[in-house]
Amino acid sequence: MYDVVTFGEAMLRLTPPDFKRLEQTESFNVKVGGGEFNVAVGVRRLGLTSAWVSALPDQPLGWLVRNKAREQGVATEHIVWHDNERVGLYFLEQGSSPRPSSVMYDRANSAISKLQPGEVDWDTVFGSSKVFHVSGITPALSENCAECTREALNAAKRHNLFVSYDLNYRKRLWTAQEAAQCQEPMMKYVDLLITTEDDASEVFGHSGEPPQVAEELRDRFDLTACAITLRRIDTVWTGGWTAIIVADQPYEDITYDLENVDRVGGGDSFTAGCLYGWLTTDDWAQALKWGNAFSAIKHSVPGDYNWATREETERVMKTGQDKLRFKIQR
Repeated sequence: MYDVVTFGEAMLRLTPPDFKRLEQTESFNVKVGGGEFNVAVGVRRLGLTSAWVSALPDQPLGWLVRNKAREQGVATEHIVWHDNERVGLYFLEQGSSPRPSSVMYDRANSAISKLQPGEVDWDTVFGSSKVFHVSGITPALSENCAECTREALNAAKRHNLFVSYDLNYRKRLWTAQEAAQCQEPMMKYVDLLITTEDDASEVFGHSGEPPQVAEELRDRFDLTACAITLRRIDTVWTGGWTAIIVADQPYEDITYDLENVDRVGGGDSFTAGCLYGWLTTDDWAQALKWGNAFSAIKHSVPGDYNWATREETERVMKTGQDKLRFKIQR
């Protein structure tokens, strides 16, 4: 039915224009975004079919979120609609050196946090689908969401889907101990784990060189592959991006030098590109290249999700090899 199914929250993002601070703004630019939402849009932009599963309030702000998914061709028929609930919000204050960008969340008691096991017909969602993607943000939203995530993972493996999981640890939602206790049992369902150096250390206690950490996590949880994304921060608006994957062997790629228009969603774009590359080539080296190139372009695009095309990403992959450094930047 779908190449990729994702499950998670989308929020309204409110950003003061012109680098204003929250306390001085008279207006906000409004966009929609959320980890799994961004992945569903990303793989669709690259040419795959996708569905985004979530819960939304049956009112105009919920319809706004749904409509943004529809604009990008993402299937929305499996959204659960709730009465008398709310859409989560987050406020992004864009900085400039020496003032960093900052984020403030207002997502408590959002519609998805009230989702109950059994409300999503996963057998219907997963029929003839190929990949299921979820992140560690979803089970952190509430105990209900944790149970729904376990339910979804179980159903995904029952239907023989490839499972992608972004650890995506958020300190504002739970402690590292809580995150580990909840997610470690989920790893038995996971084929591809995506994480950062910091998250791997804080949640699962693995630290060291990225290829070593990825190999340890792959072996510990019997994964098909583990990816670690590596972001270099030079200033608020400049830096670098690359990632490594350990599957049957370690894979590395070039580092993309970035001029950041908007770094939010860079990791989600890596996931989308990686899944696209793996599904279309069955080659982890190519999956890594697609993920890194698609993510690099995302940093040049305002908003949470990526407006890049497949052709544009291919062009960056080809030209980047000649122009950019090959070694991982630490």
